[in-house]
Amino acid sequence: MQKKWKVGIDARMFSDSFTGIGRYNFELTRRFFERKDLPIQWVIFMNEPEFSQFVPFNADVKSVCVDAPHYSFSEQTKFLRILNHEQCDLVHFTHFNVPLLYKKKFITTIHDTTISFYPGKKMNTWWRRKAYEKVMEKAVQDSTKIISVSENTKKDLIKLFHVDHNKITKIWNGIGDEFYEGADIAKQAVRDKFNISDTFILYTGVWREHKNVVGLIKAFYQILQKANQTNGPSSLKNLNLVMTGNPDPHYPEVQETIQKLNLTEKVRLVGLVEFEDLVNLYSAANAYVFPSFYEGFGMPPLEAMKCNTPVVASRISSIPEVCGEAVQYFDPHNIDDMAEKIINVLIDENLQKKLIKKGQQQVAQFSWDKAAEETLKIYLSSLE
Repeated sequence: MQKKWKVGIDARMFSDSFTGIGRYNFELTRRFFERKDLPIQWVIFMNEPEFSQFVPFNADVKSVCVDAPHYSFSEQTKFLRILNHEQCDLVHFTHFNVPLLYKKKFITTIHDTTISFYPGKKMNTWWRRKAYEKVMEKAVQDSTKIISVSENTKKDLIKLFHVDHNKITKIWNGIGDEFYEGADIAKQAVRDKFNISDTFILYTGVWREHKNVVGLIKAFYQILQKANQTNGPSSLKNLNLVMTGNPDPHYPEVQETIQKLNLTEKVRLVGLVEFEDLVNLYSAANAYVFPSFYEGFGMPPLEAMKCNTPVVASRISSIPEVCGEAVQYFDPHNIDDMAEKIINVLIDENLQKKLIKKGQQQVAQFSWDKAAEETLKIYLSSLE
């Protein structure tokens, strides 16, 4: 009789929402647990409320309630006790938060090293910084294998933490068929719902420093200024900038910049939106703009491509790797360049068509099935 390995997955970030590490957990575990041909007894570690809502796919899946948030003391104590009790042959930490005293075999997925470059205002004390460094060092040094979601993140890990490159395997994230081009009637409905003009550019995501949202707002202001000049692109006079995401009290400069530049009537802050509205916003947008200073992967441009929307993005970190030749690039540190490249895409129909076509070709390279299969190979090779 074939031995069954006991494999644990840290899915405390588990969500069927369509971005982030929660989605990574959802997509991989769904594919793992549907398989009945694997010599694996699965243990999935979850927090509430996801634990109570979780329905196992088969009898070889055991769910365990942890209720220990990331970056917490209970992560280092309560979660550690639960892990030790389960006695897994291998644990996959799908974020770098590995309990410091955990001694058994594990692998770790590193999605980015953002905090190393952009610690942000939440990481403003020496002890928070030290805690991050200790936990990250534990993850990269003691992991049997490391999964990075991009070649760029792999290079950053080697540079920052002196990891042997042979220890790291790059496995791209996937993108599902949930994203699609909405019908014209749905596009108009979402414009009406959020009081958006017929012409708009879209940004989705958080408002943290490395996302360069303030730079985008300044570039948008320049576009409006040029549109009002005698020889400017007059078709852009009624342009809106639409931003999803909730205001972050740690980054008041976003709203302060909007007010300072008198853009409150031009910038539509629509908050966190339902998935259907998100798809229709992507589809209805004349361009999607991704102005980040740093990304470990960068899912939103691919989502926009899937919805047949041209993308304008930073030529920096992982973005060229993920987006290839399917976007119009700009220097995120140069507001003039950002504004110019956005205008080019908005007024040049041939460029729009070219980017949309290349976008469909680019996004076809990203598959959750492939990501799951490659991750399983890492598990099995680590268990041998």
